[in-house]
This record gives sequence, structure tokens and C-alpha cells, in this order.
Amino acid sequence: MEIQDFYVFLSPAEAAEKVKNAVGTSFSGEILDEYRRILPNGKEIVMVVFEKYYMRSSNRATLTFLADNLEEATKVHLAAGGGGNGMIFRFDWGAGGSFAALAVSALREYTLR
Repeated sequence: MEIQDFYVFLSPAEAAEKVKNAVGTSFSGEILDEYRRILPNGKEIVMVVFEKYYMRSSNRATLTFLADNLEEATKVHLAAGGGGNGMIFRFDWGAGGSFAALAVSALREYTLR
């Protein structure tokens, strides 16, 4: 499982669109679910769950994208997993890391240092 947290200078909805475009243009990437909540103070929370098939693990991996602007900048949380092909050993041959890296790459130029 791969987990990453970082901040971007986009709105949560804009960050979600960048990742959706990156996953949508990759082979076998698809959106499983999307949820958006706008709070009374104008802040927003966006969650998108992606799935993608990885040949190297002969399995589908998931990526959960969560972004909110409850702080000064938009916080992005990524959790990738599910790419393991065994019942006991969940080794995914790097599929989870690759899936998370796809999202990180889509947001790299908007990341706050």
C-alpha cells in the first residue's frame, strides 16, 4: 500500500480534474466513485476512487484521492493498494506505487514546497 500527503495551490475540484485526466488517459484506468461536498463556508472536500489493471501483478489496483481546502492550501491525500495477487502475501510488484505516482505526477507543477 502506498500513502502520500501533500499540498497544492489548486482547489480540490481542480486537483481532482488533473488526476482524473491523468488516470483517464492511461490504459485501463477508470473512475469507480466520486463524491464532492461543499460546506456552508465555501470550503470543499472531493473524493475520487480509481481502479486500474496492472499486468505485472495480474490484478487491479485502486487509488483513493481525497482533497480538501479546510486549511489555507488544498491538502491531497492519496492511498493506493489492492494490486497484490496472493491471499497471504499482498506483494503488488509496485503497482500501488506506480498508481500513486501517476497522480503525484499530474499535480507536480501545482505542489507547494
